[in-house]
Amino acid sequence: MPNIKSAKKRVKVTKVKADNNKAAKSNLKTVLKNANDKETILFAIKKVDQACAKGLMHKNCAARKKSQLATKLNTL
Repeated sequence: MPNIKSAKKRVKVTKVKADNNKAAKSNLKTVLKNANDKETILFAIKKVDQACAKGLMHKNCAARKKSQLATKLNTL
């Protein structure tokens, strides 16, 4: 455990941010898993864009997921 005040704060802030990121990633995985009709696929594409903008996902990974979702949408 850190002794310096700023280091103690960093531990707290890091934990909060890690928890938020974990929840957001989990939510994104759920949205991607449940994307099976037009509305949910479009919603999933929007969520992928938001995750990429927040830095939760690399831009190439986001592009790949969006491409997969677009292919799924076109087969419907």
